[in-house]
Amino acid sequence: MAGMLYLVPTPIGNLGDISLRCRQTLEEADFIAAEDTRVTLKLLNHLGIKKSLVSYYEHNKASKGNFILERILNGETCALVSDAGSPAISDPGEDLVKQCAEAGITVCAIPGPCAVITALSISGQSTGRFCFEGFLSTAKKSRREHLEALVSEQRTMIFYEAPHKLPATLEDMAEAFGGDRPISLCRELTKLHEEVIRTTLAEAIEMYKVTPPKGEFVLVVAGAPEIPKEEKTPEDAAAMVLRLMEEGLSRKDAIKQTAQTLDLPKNVVYAAALLVEDN
Repeated sequence: MAGMLYLVPTPIGNLGDISLRCRQTLEEADFIAAEDTRVTLKLLNHLGIKKSLVSYYEHNKASKGNFILERILNGETCALVSDAGSPAISDPGEDLVKQCAEAGITVCAIPGPCAVITALSISGQSTGRFCFEGFLSTAKKSRREHLEALVSEQRTMIFYEAPHKLPATLEDMAEAFGGDRPISLCRELTKLHEEVIRTTLAEAIEMYKVTPPKGEFVLVVAGAPEIPKEEKTPEDAAAMVLRLMEEGLSRKDAIKQTAQTLDLPKNVVYAAALLVEDN
């Protein structure tokens, strides 16, 4: 009988955030697949857990993925962890989950620490609808293309960024979104020097010219303002019905198409059609 894959989130800063269920899963797993075994070993030592570790990261995921899969198919239980936060989100664990899904292996995700949700909840930005964009490319052209594709995005956008890349990223964001776009810079989440700076892109650029950024950042950027829809009047509907009828549509079809195109109630368009006939 095949084993299982458990996705075990680990603290993003404060070791006290490890849950009882996460700890129990790590204790009971046959082995642990870790992004960086050195980082995971420190956590296991803190928890007093001794367990076999397998290195699984971006540059060995092809070979180690098959190795891990084979062990699970042979009945072992694997706990997958990343260096911090929920595995399989913006990290190579995504591929292992796909392999297990294709092989019919049960995958169980344990809830726990996640930098995306932690940052969003304290950002002061709109939380109703949001999108996670992960890390931007280090290549300037690719980074700009990514941001340009988000110019009209109305949902709150969340990015991960390293301190040494932050100034260039803020410059590119300001060029794409405008310097007055609100941004919340969430730094060192759950750690001793946790900080949330709520400002604009232009002000953030100036701030980090004076004080170089330190620590890992989650950037929460406000979405584009909603463009109000242009109100359509009965006169607009009358003109469209007339044009469609001149093109050969029946009155019924012209009314139906006009109502759909202008997003108006059919009775309003029907009244407009009567005006066309009276004239």
